[in-house]
Amino acid sequence: MENTMIVGMGEALWDVLPEGKKIGGAPANFAYHMSQFGFDSRVVSAVGEDKLGNELFQNFDDKQLHYLIEKVPYPTGTVQVELDDEGVPCYEIKENVAWDNIPFTPLLEKLARNTRAVCFGSLAQRSIVSRQTINRFLDIMPNGEGQYKIFDINLRQGFYDKDIISNSLQKCNILKINDEELITVSRLFGYPGIDLEEKCWILLAKYNLKMLILTCGVNGSYVFVPGEISFVSTPQIEVADTVGAGDSFTAAFCSSILNGKSVRQAHEFAVEVSAYVCTQNGAMPELPQLLKDKLR
Repeated sequence: MENTMIVGMGEALWDVLPEGKKIGGAPANFAYHMSQFGFDSRVVSAVGEDKLGNELFQNFDDKQLHYLIEKVPYPTGTVQVELDDEGVPCYEIKENVAWDNIPFTPLLEKLARNTRAVCFGSLAQRSIVSRQTINRFLDIMPNGEGQYKIFDINLRQGFYDKDIISNSLQKCNILKINDEELITVSRLFGYPGIDLEEKCWILLAKYNLKMLILTCGVNGSYVFVPGEISFVSTPQIEVADTVGAGDSFTAAFCSSILNGKSVRQAHEFAVEVSAYVCTQNGAMPELPQLLKDKLR
């Protein structure tokens, strides 16, 4: 598996939606969609020694999604999800759960040394145990051309601070952020200017990023690379819910780049995939074969 693995690292949990519970967690969503595009992906997380943990394993097995998930003496994570009239979710995330306590193991060290791309966020870093594990993984993972450390910032409730964000920005080489998160980060860091594009250029340069992805909901999305910017408008669709749409965007974009597509091609494909996911309920719908085949 030398330097070929794709990893989604952090929270794996149950989203408790109005119609029932569905598997969730941004890293798990990312890894699942990467697997749909033919990559050997892994979810790295932790679950409890409980019924919900066993059901999570069964769900991943049914989806043929591989994982490196430890059982720990904490409850499996759950999130209460309420949807507004537009299908946009509001989250109530339970604390002191299994994914707050992801252990660093010899198996995880071996995986890190053989990882080509990893996606991580801020949420699983709210606790010291998982934060240290994520940071050790990032430090061990190879650097260089074709290696991607994607910080999909995912600010949730109050589970972040300036130090966590700053450290993650220093360790990543791709940042994915939405317009509301960009305003929050700009306030935290005191970045000047009111123009969103200007703030993106500042972050790209300050942290020497390969790319910065900015999503703006119905107002489209941008990809910034040094000296270049791509904008794609958001297609008009009938939204079921937007849960997991951003994670499918990240996975489709990453898959495209790893398959040698241009930034523009990757961007357009990511928009197409995430638009489809918005038409489906839950974060992990199976993609149509037509979409899966586009990268082959």
